Amino acid sequence: MSYTALYRKFRPQTFEDVKGQEHIVTTLKNQIKNDRLSHAYLFTGTRGTGKTSIAKIFAKAVNCENPVDGSPCGQCPICQSIQEGSSMNVIEMDAASNNGVDNIRQIVDEVTYSPTLGKYKVYIIDEVHMLSTGAFNALLKTLEEPPSYVIFILATTEVHKIPITILSRCQRYDFRRMSMDTVADQIKRLTEIENVKIDDRAVRYVAKVADGSMRDGLSLLDQCIAFYLGQELTYDKVLDVLGAVDTEVFSNMLRKIISGDVTGTLKILDEIVIQGRELGQFVQDMTWYLRNLLLIKTAPSNEEIIDLSSENMARLKEEATKVTHEIIMRYIRILSDLSSALRYATQKRILVEVSLIKLCTPKMEQDADSLVDRIRQVEEKIENGVVAVPSNVSLAPKESASFEEITPEAKREITKALPEDIKEIVSKWSQIVAYDGTLAHYLMDSYPSIEGESTLMIVLKAEYSYNRFKDPVRFEELKDMLAECTGKEVNIALSLAGGTSSNEGGFPDLRKLIDDQIDFEIEEIDVSGDEEDDFEPEDYDE
Repeated sequence: MSYTALYRKFRPQTFEDVKGQEHIVTTLKNQIKNDRLSHAYLFTGTRGTGKTSIAKIFAKAVNCENPVDGSPCGQCPICQSIQEGSSMNVIEMDAASNNGVDNIRQIVDEVTYSPTLGKYKVYIIDEVHMLSTGAFNALLKTLEEPPSYVIFILATTEVHKIPITILSRCQRYDFRRMSMDTVADQIKRLTEIENVKIDDRAVRYVAKVADGSMRDGLSLLDQCIAFYLGQELTYDKVLDVLGAVDTEVFSNMLRKIISGDVTGTLKILDEIVIQGRELGQFVQDMTWYLRNLLLIKTAPSNEEIIDLSSENMARLKEEATKVTHEIIMRYIRILSDLSSALRYATQKRILVEVSLIKLCTPKMEQDADSLVDRIRQVEEKIENGVVAVPSNVSLAPKESASFEEITPEAKREITKALPEDIKEIVSKWSQIVAYDGTLAHYLMDSYPSIEGESTLMIVLKAEYSYNRFKDPVRFEELKDMLAECTGKEVNIALSLAGGTSSNEGGFPDLRKLIDDQIDFEIEEIDVSGDEEDDFEPEDYDE
């Protein structure tokens, strides 16, 4: 006897065998027990959730000679013939390959004949959304008013493609994705029946990859059993068969991405490719890992819905402290876009590499999430003592002496030569910066200097601030604000600290010059004992 696939061998034969669709099973059983049957049903939901299986059980139940609590007995001749596929009362049609008007007209002609055995003729049309517009129109009248002995069951995975005129004539039942626990329990039960040894981690992983589809879960299990026939199925063996990657690899890659290590990240990807792992599955699992990270970051109480070992959970919690919600969402967005692109890509590795580089270097993108990630990287570098220097700034020493190398005597001469209006601006610089709330943000890191003999040089440390005030309108706003604060009109110029503007020249901070001058004069005061002896009371009175 030829081998039968697990999903066919263990297809539910009664309503009690159906897992994960209790809301539908209960409704249909009540309709059968109370003889409240509809003439048309629409079963919609993702693949492998039991649409066709329940349709066949329903067809048996309405024709069964000895129904038990709304379920077919499975023993009477009618149940046996439907189960074997030889019954004339149950007609299955695949609309994907029989989607023309002629196929539907054949059904319309057949419904005029009553069943020779049993109560009802049941038409099960699978993938009904594939019918042509003409076929739908041919079905309309019969679907609305079929003979009393005819029941239509339409099954589809894409309900949005079905015309509203068809939807309005059917009772709609939405099949839910099955939970991981439901799929895992069924896999565990079936492996015990088949005498297959499998560890719990392997069961949970197969259930997770099934993505809510019982049929997919059993097909994957069948594949693993066939590869390691007669051996115990371990977690590592299942990963090997399915081309998947261990959780520890995702953890290591995430840490490389967070640190911005492009070389280390691509090295891990290279190892994955060499091991023969499937890149599409890798991207999906990496996205799932980030989903778990986001759940832990959002609320630690989410541990219950995350299927990880205690060791991996501890590692996940540690990683959650290193990134913000916005950064995790950025990672998930990029990988989700990548997952969609991989379906039709011929050079999958290149796409994956580009996306990983994008994750490591947020400056490649201009959106808000990427900006948050860039700020995080800069903050980490500062905390670790690494100074972030723009690529256009040279760290080589300049030939001219720096401001710190200027002697106190030279500072004194510079200070004395400052015009009075510029001295006044320097002394009030902090109040000037805070004078206008709109401009304060751009002047926050600036300092006053001087160019020539009487031009106030405003040195801006942020490039975006420098670019803003280079605009003629913004430049005039700055001049007007200074005039309001001082009551005088002052010539001003702009420079970008460390930038490439024509005004660049290592301008000193006049605030420091003035502060140093005050300190210098205080140090020059002679407070020796001789002067103290010459002190007279009348001097105090004066």
